Amino acid sequence: MALFQFEALLIHSGWIRPAYVLTDSHGNIDFVGREKPAGRLDEKIEGFALPGFQNAHSHAFQYAMAGWAERHPTHSRADDFWSWRDQMYQLARCLDPDQIESIAAMAYAEMTRHGYTSVAEFHYLHHDKQGKPYHNAAEHGERLVRAAEKAGIKITLIPVLYQKGGFDQPAQSTQKRFVSTDLDAYQKLLEASKRVVARYLHAQLGFGVHSLRAVEPALLSPLLEAQPKALPFHIHMAEQLKEVQDCVDYLGKRPVQYLLDHVAVDHRFHLVHATHATPEEIKAVSNAGAKVVICPSTEGNLGDGIFPLVAFREQGGGWSIGTDSHIGLNPLEELRLLDYGQRATVHRRDVFTTDLQEDCGTYGFHQALINGQQAMGNINPGYFRKGEPFDAVILDANAPLLSVVDFEHLLSAIVYTADVSQIKGTINSGRWVVREQQNKNREAIASAFQQTMTALSLD
Repeated sequence: MALFQFEALLIHSGWIRPAYVLTDSHGNIDFVGREKPAGRLDEKIEGFALPGFQNAHSHAFQYAMAGWAERHPTHSRADDFWSWRDQMYQLARCLDPDQIESIAAMAYAEMTRHGYTSVAEFHYLHHDKQGKPYHNAAEHGERLVRAAEKAGIKITLIPVLYQKGGFDQPAQSTQKRFVSTDLDAYQKLLEASKRVVARYLHAQLGFGVHSLRAVEPALLSPLLEAQPKALPFHIHMAEQLKEVQDCVDYLGKRPVQYLLDHVAVDHRFHLVHATHATPEEIKAVSNAGAKVVICPSTEGNLGDGIFPLVAFREQGGGWSIGTDSHIGLNPLEELRLLDYGQRATVHRRDVFTTDLQEDCGTYGFHQALINGQQAMGNINPGYFRKGEPFDAVILDANAPLLSVVDFEHLLSAIVYTADVSQIKGTINSGRWVVREQQNKNREAIASAFQQTMTALSLD
């Protein structure tokens, strides 16, 4: 058991101060309130406690690409998502399991340093370098779960069905490590992944399809019907204009509309990107209770476009954030990029508000938290409740700007001005995993990562 005292703590209805949190031996919350419960105070922290951020979309191995794909020779063809993808394939085809684990551990450790306490790993790098399944079909999935354990972050492992190189195109040789030949092969992968997460307290399972272009469309319904209703379902959707046009040419409909017309879209669906959805599609997605996962730093880096958030918000749509390729790992930056992209598009400043919520920071934080928890598979999301793990990011209450802001404006001050230097640390299941900018296992994680990157020599 541990008893913490914070300067203030954020719950759904606002800040409570002072704030006491009592945890049990498993790091679950036994008490949250303004009055000190009986017992010895273990820590008094001059900080503001927020629920930990939820990273709803990750490709951990792509963290190794940082900076590698940013040279654009003038004599080459125009560099876009598709040429970037070719470089990503070069990386994917040369990694061994140890390297995947070391890269993921470094990415996850950096996530914790920025205040993430959970990550949804959209995982499609399944097989060995020859494209053959390992004896443990979930070998790479288990490496990702172990990497998350080292870093001190909760993980929802989402093994992804991947079959084709594009609409009506066979898989390329560069994609052979991704491919499940049929639904039976994918089900074996999913069952192996289920056995893996059952062995770890910090892990749970989701499932997904890479995209409509990467699977046989006829398999969508039987795949969805075969899985438990409680599992979250993730799918890349309408990220690129070319993808949308190719879908129209092959399937006769835009990807979001095709999905809506052919499967029973509901609350367990998390559409990643949905950048080029139409107003009609946005309305139908919202009405179905599905959520969108937006990855502003990656979508900007790849030149994807800007998701029509204003229209989605006006329909009551829910969204979360992800870091995708990890060109950026700061959740506050993701929220700011998302908001400012919308402001610049519609020429208004109130895009992060609703009829019921006039505070921009509160709206953005709440959307990212609640829908992010659902993307992880938590069907009853919320803020700091009894019986749930105490997962928190702690902002420095003595940071000059934050220390003088009225509590009515504090959350927006954090969302719109704070950076990682103002984070005192991150707590996962009642235990510090980051303090004063240092992950508890940083030295070992960084050493293994540096060895991997030296061996890869990405030039």
